[in-house]
Amino acid sequence: MAGHVQDRWYKTEIDADGKERRVRTDRHGLGLRYRARYIGPDGTEKSKSFPDKQKRLADKWLSAIEADMNRGQYIDPSAGRITFREYGEKWLASQTTDPTTRTTVNIHLRLHAFPYLGTRPLDSFRPEHIRAWLSELERALPVSSYRRVIFASVSAVLSSAVDDELLLKNPCKAGTVRQPAPVAPRVNPWTAQRVFTVQRALPGRYGATVDVGGGCGLRQGEIFGLPDDPHEFRGEWLRIDNQVKVVNGHLVFAPPKGGKERDAPLSQHVGQALREHREKFPPVEVTLPWLRPGGPLVTKRLVFSLPGGGAVRRTDFNTRVWKPALVTAGVIPEPRPNERHAAAREHGMHALRHFYASVLLAAGENIKALSTYLGHTDPGFTLRVYTHLMPSSHERTLRAVDDVYEALGATIHGPETAQEG
Repeated sequence: MAGHVQDRWYKTEIDADGKERRVRTDRHGLGLRYRARYIGPDGTEKSKSFPDKQKRLADKWLSAIEADMNRGQYIDPSAGRITFREYGEKWLASQTTDPTTRTTVNIHLRLHAFPYLGTRPLDSFRPEHIRAWLSELERALPVSSYRRVIFASVSAVLSSAVDDELLLKNPCKAGTVRQPAPVAPRVNPWTAQRVFTVQRALPGRYGATVDVGGGCGLRQGEIFGLPDDPHEFRGEWLRIDNQVKVVNGHLVFAPPKGGKERDAPLSQHVGQALREHREKFPPVEVTLPWLRPGGPLVTKRLVFSLPGGGAVRRTDFNTRVWKPALVTAGVIPEPRPNERHAAAREHGMHALRHFYASVLLAAGENIKALSTYLGHTDPGFTLRVYTHLMPSSHERTLRAVDDVYEALGATIHGPETAQEG
């Protein structure tokens, strides 16, 4: 056995005749009677106490410890008593992912996981606890896609606990635990008329943002981080290797989402729009930290900037510029006095990327090329989001089959020309 069970209430003494006899200790009748003890893989003594009349349970516990050691599945009981919140806090502090991603995961855990699971010791987690939490989460958050992201954050913490040998298995991966179902976003792209109506409603210094978003597919942060082109946008490609983003309330320069730099085709009309914009609103040098607040300072000549200079903060732009333009264009209603604009997630600046995708797909562009231009890591994601915007595929299929028949000089047969067998 991987240790022994100590009886705290009795001890063995040698009498004057040299014989062993059991005598009561000073602790007789007080506290837990049995202490199961063993030496762990790290060389330190581990123990667990049991009450009177439960020596068999103590022996059984030691046997289980020995079996886990032999199978290589041993978990230090004392280490496993750390709570989910305690371990989750350490896990968050150790992450080296993108700062914005860390902030998002932090919010997920603090708002939707720690209040429900935070006090539970890691070694006590079972699939039933995750199922109960998911049930509570569904009542609080009806959007399945959001619950799915939160679930992934919790699962990542528990997987890390398994790697650190604090937990034997990740209960989120049990067969009886069903993570929230993915919901493919249904994109309804703007019409060209709406795109240009909104553009006319924007202040002049921001009109060309619509050309870049709707004509090159840039994200909002990439638009505001677009550097000046030494060739004055006269080439056939637009280089996207930078964005302006908000990290912990501060503006920073950073690579595009996922660190995926790319080139997007630059049409003549978009290039002309950018050249005209440069003439009216010359690029401005802006200095921001790289990647995180306090990071090394980087200076870039930005195409789009504030009237007094400086980078554009997307939250301010959305509230003070974009939504008023949506009101003028008739996309959203005008707010009542002392009220904010209506929430319009589907009409954010991202709608320009959807418009760009719809234009390319309608023109017959393939998904892989579109995925590259949009900066998606996985073409499969692009397909899932935009497959319903390929209305011409049905007509192309019919045309292709008919072309085969027509090339052979075949005629379409109706019931009246059917041959008798």
